[in-house]
Amino acid sequence: MNDSAPTQIKDTSANPAPLGLLGFGMTTVLLNLHNAGMYELNSMILAMGLCYGGAAQILAGLMEWKKGNTFATTAFVSYGFFWLSLVALLLLPKVVPNVTATTEPALGYYLAAWGVFTAVMLVGTFRLSRALQFVFGSLTLLFFLLAYEKFNETGAAFKHATGWEGVVCGGSAMYTGLAQILNELHGKTILPLGLVKK
Repeated sequence: MNDSAPTQIKDTSANPAPLGLLGFGMTTVLLNLHNAGMYELNSMILAMGLCYGGAAQILAGLMEWKKGNTFATTAFVSYGFFWLSLVALLLLPKVVPNVTATTEPALGYYLAAWGVFTAVMLVGTFRLSRALQFVFGSLTLLFFLLAYEKFNETGAAFKHATGWEGVVCGGSAMYTGLAQILNELHGKTILPLGLVKK
């Protein structure tokens, strides 16, 4: 008869969520400063979309998969590939012969689809934290504002206002990621996240 207790393996790997949140947040802020009229679309935005917003978020999502976190895996991998697809939308017509550039209405449908996805993900945050609720709520609004702009002749003022809303959204993701890092390092709440009691 074997009376030995079953071996339990403790997960000692790092929390990948701050990486994903910062990759999303910083890239969103920089793109939306362009939308707000601060500077033209440039290689810095494309590089951030490929590297930090794209590749880093996908890596974070794969690390969340290892931890068994379905919500974070889906969110980070999806938004990582969102950034890669957005860069591809801009670059493919320039580098691949006979590829037609995406029209404004088509971009509107693209952004609206991401808005619907984000709205459903927002429901999932109701079991996580107020900080994530703000991130996903403001992101849902951002996608629908951007889609509306593509479907209608809104003018520069609407685009700039939408850009500033995007800066707030990206800033909230950065706050959430940095709060997780500082709270973990100090072993107490330095920056509140409003964790939901389950």
